[in-house]
Amino acid sequence: MEIDYSHIKVIGFDADDTLWVNETYFRDAELEFAKLLSAFETANKIDQELFKMEMKNLPVYGYGIKGFVLSMVEMAIELSNNTVSNKTISKILDIGKDMINKDVELLEGVEDVLQQLSKKYRLIVATKGDLLDQERKLEKSGLLDYFHHIEVLSDKKEANYSKLLNHLDIKPSEFLMIGNSLKSDILPLINIKAHAIHVPFHTTWLHEQVEVNHDKSKQYQTIKSLLELPKLLN
Repeated sequence: MEIDYSHIKVIGFDADDTLWVNETYFRDAELEFAKLLSAFETANKIDQELFKMEMKNLPVYGYGIKGFVLSMVEMAIELSNNTVSNKTISKILDIGKDMINKDVELLEGVEDVLQQLSKKYRLIVATKGDLLDQERKLEKSGLLDYFHHIEVLSDKKEANYSKLLNHLDIKPSEFLMIGNSLKSDILPLINIKAHAIHVPFHTTWLHEQVEVNHDKSKQYQTIKSLLELPKLLN
């Protein structure tokens, strides 16, 4: 089924792993964490238990590095049966600080694509995570001038997107979302009768992985790179 984008007026972009590298740093941090706790459990078990802890804590801490670090600390205390050293806790905190202070690594072609699209469409960022951290990354990215609006959402469900579009007075039929997560960036938009284009990233957080049925998959397109976007919309 050919999808008609001729009515699109506003394009929303996810940030992490759509505009710049993010998930890779979490995977690296998990490996470091497993090494720090190797005296207490196997790396595979530590990884599984940390994920469970993150899921338990999501309603409390939300998304982002700070919540991830707090989950690592809590997991270290639990796995060590309260014997983990202050030195190890300090190293866990250092992992988090290192993640926060990473340079922003833009994905291929991002700025060129935004430059082209900003001439024809109103561009916004719709991302989730820690507000301070996302603002910091946007500032570091050098991309702020391309966007009319920045929205850091607590979650990315149908209700969150509907509220955002209503707030910005955007009709769903005139809105296109671009992102790497089927669960967060694509399916909720399809469900509210907006448009979405999937740009997969090579690493996806387990929490964002989802199976899509055949009928749903006909309602959005998938591209390998943002570089394909301008041609697809013309």
